[in-house]
Amino acid sequence: MDFRLRGAEAGDVPDILRLVKDLAKYEDMEKEVKLTEKELLEDGFGDTPFYRCIIAEIKGETSSDGPSHAPTEATGAKGAPVVGFAMYYFTYDPWVGKQLYLEEFYVMEQYRGLGVGSQLLRHLSELAISTRCSGMMFVVAESNAPSISFYKRRGAEDLSQEEGWRLFRFDKASLARMAAPAEE
Repeated sequence: MDFRLRGAEAGDVPDILRLVKDLAKYEDMEKEVKLTEKELLEDGFGDTPFYRCIIAEIKGETSSDGPSHAPTEATGAKGAPVVGFAMYYFTYDPWVGKQLYLEEFYVMEQYRGLGVGSQLLRHLSELAISTRCSGMMFVVAESNAPSISFYKRRGAEDLSQEEGWRLFRFDKASLARMAAPAEE
């Protein structure tokens, strides 16, 4: 199987959302996906993009080329079946400088083990180096043992064990409470 990587385009938004939902289903968190295509389009391809995305697609085929494609595959903006993606953005750490933050990384199950994920990760690594990033950060669900193994085989450090960092989040309601004027 031959595949290629390319930067996502606005026409890829339906595939990006499909893959986000596939990943959420894989992690038993499908009901947690609230994002719409409209929001993905505005947030990634509007005047101020909040994320960037790399698409992995089957080279030289269309999604109607035959039975080898699962029914959940869709044709991307370039007309080929989209089978994986990496969503990322850049952050800044005042201790070490620029970092590439890998927000989502997913390859459809039937395409795993064929080098798609490794190529996506290689592409992101080259991008991080060429933009003078000091590293790449990401979060993996504790229950996702295959992904943890995938990253560790490539040299990733588990900071939750190595350095004792904890991940926190303020949800929308918490943000609204903190943003509200203080009562006197």
